[in-house]
Amino acid sequence: MIQTNADQLHRYLFEQRNCRGELVQLHSTYARIIEGHNYPPVIAELLGEALSATCLLTATIKFEGEITLQIQGSGPLSLLVINGRNDQTMRGIARVQSHVGNDMTFKQLIGQGQMVITIAPDKGERYQGIVELSEETFSGCLEQYFFRSEQLATSLNLFADVESQQCGGILIQALPKQDNDDEDFSHLQVLASTLKGEELYQLPAEQVLHRLFHEEKVTLYQPQDVVFHCSCSRERSKSALLSMGKDELSQIFSEQEQVDIHCQYCNTHHVFSAEDFDELFGLTNKKIH
Repeated sequence: MIQTNADQLHRYLFEQRNCRGELVQLHSTYARIIEGHNYPPVIAELLGEALSATCLLTATIKFEGEITLQIQGSGPLSLLVINGRNDQTMRGIARVQSHVGNDMTFKQLIGQGQMVITIAPDKGERYQGIVELSEETFSGCLEQYFFRSEQLATSLNLFADVESQQCGGILIQALPKQDNDDEDFSHLQVLASTLKGEELYQLPAEQVLHRLFHEEKVTLYQPQDVVFHCSCSRERSKSALLSMGKDELSQIFSEQEQVDIHCQYCNTHHVFSAEDFDELFGLTNKKIH
């Protein structure tokens, strides 16, 4: 399967329907998130769907800030987290606590659990919504979230292909109500449901939208690039070590030659040796970001 699209989020508007939409196509961002983790295929697939969904979610916020989508469960998948900002910088991780069968359903993977969506503006108070995982699919649970939190009918179709390391999705959402809203939304929802993963992976966004909505008048806006970004750094790791205090660090370095701070998001190892000990505490009077 050949991947021809850059990692981008596309917003569009139906000129003659009271609805809007978004479409996201991802390759390198998804590949970076699953790289080196050896996730079971069904877990990597769910990560791709959650990544796509978070991109679509961040496109709905009107401020600078972050959205965190987190799933916690009692099943084989104990935790899944995707962090995304309004500038479409993304990172994510999953944790598995027991055997995962390749044919497990979404509900079997999660067991008893919940999804928490946290919206955190850079300025202002954060908002947190708890989503019951009562639907059979991940996308179905998110549709319920939109309906309950925004009172807007929303349709989500999410895709992920682990072998080609591609994922994406399409969103259709009704705008504030008018008389023909239900008919408009239902019509577009049916059309969007015909999208196939191969089309999303291989065709430019313009062609995808034309195939789906060729009888509609659609305005497609400038795309936004999506990239993987992890906020970890050696400086942040130094700050974490300093926060432990000199005595505790001295005890640790007396027992081992190195301290390895491993970032689970990007798989980077920030290693500090015993020789770095004095240097670390020489930084206490300097600003560490």
